[in-house]
Amino acid sequence: MKRILFALVLVVMLAACASPAATTESTGVIEPTATTEAASVAPLSAEAPQETPQPTDINAPLIESPSLINIQMLDENIGWGVSEENVVRTDDGGVTWYDVTPPNFADGGYLATADFYDADHAWVQIPDMNQYPNGGSLYRTVDGGVTWESNSTPFSGGTFKFIDENNGWVMADLGVGAGSMAVSIFQTSDGGVTWERMYTNDPNIESSSDTLPLGGIKNFILPLNTNVAWVGGVVYAPGEAYLYRSDDGGETWFNINLVLPDGAADSELTVLGLVFVSQTKGVLALRMTSDNAETIVYSTEDGGNSWTLLPVTFEGYGILETPSASEMVFYNNDQFYVTNDAGETVEQVTPEIPFGDSIVDMSFVSSKIGWVITSDPTTGARSLYKTTDSGATWTPLP
Repeated sequence: MKRILFALVLVVMLAACASPAATTESTGVIEPTATTEAASVAPLSAEAPQETPQPTDINAPLIESPSLINIQMLDENIGWGVSEENVVRTDDGGVTWYDVTPPNFADGGYLATADFYDADHAWVQIPDMNQYPNGGSLYRTVDGGVTWESNSTPFSGGTFKFIDENNGWVMADLGVGAGSMAVSIFQTSDGGVTWERMYTNDPNIESSSDTLPLGGIKNFILPLNTNVAWVGGVVYAPGEAYLYRSDDGGETWFNINLVLPDGAADSELTVLGLVFVSQTKGVLALRMTSDNAETIVYSTEDGGNSWTLLPVTFEGYGILETPSASEMVFYNNDQFYVTNDAGETVEQVTPEIPFGDSIVDMSFVSSKIGWVITSDPTTGARSLYKTTDSGATWTPLP
């Protein structure tokens, strides 16, 4: 369904420390539910890891200067990257890369979708365009990409997320048009070998439902365990936020109505991302767009029954990283904006390199340590840089 995009990575490891400013009302009673322990640091991860597992030895060929489209670092040393033709891994912070590409990856190109759970476990979905949207191949590795196994899937692509080595969810894209998006929700309990359809809003499929409305574009699915999951997106109508939750394995969905700040009633609202660090604590990013764009951030202490608006606003169409609930890094218009206290104070950092609009992806593991991928506006050549001082200085990596 979508290209491998990790522009927004919300990885939460600490509790937010702002005072309550707004709450929500939900349609239906939604009780907090315990999350499943997970070590994933992928975009929109269900639960941030306490410690990154040590990887197996990388028995794979080196690849020099891969032209990365996306990067996802698990900690200061270990991470994954994706180019147009390769999946790669690093164990030294991006200085050295190993080619761990699954078979037939090049056939998927920009349509491939990946979920990097930890240093050893990852999944890459390759769509079968001859069966679209009802067929594809899911490649799985348990040894850091040294070997892969593949299984056929009843969907071609979508947004998927594993909550442990065996259990995962997929929100499969069945087609987009006129501000609507048909999806099916699947679950697996055997690492992706088999999938069970839990829900669909496609009226062409038997037993379809409208508790997750057909209208609206669905940006992501965030499972917390085998019962609880969230779906966020955008409705092209002012003042409406597309945020839904299921407590019964995806069979039915409830709308969550955020209490919005002034001006939101006249803005288009996009749910950019959602992360939970524990059974009850999480962070939600919402972009409001009218004459201008700004990103606001909420936190929850009760599993998402109520949300607190944090005292920070990021202006413009930038890229937001949240290494923890108190740390945020936002880039826009040649400036980095960094907070270490959940928005109580924000430091503006001017990078020594004028990146302009060339940054296409970034990954921060703390407010100080991060990586960006740039694309030359003339040649399209991509470069990788690393910072250890919140974006003030940058080291080009091979």
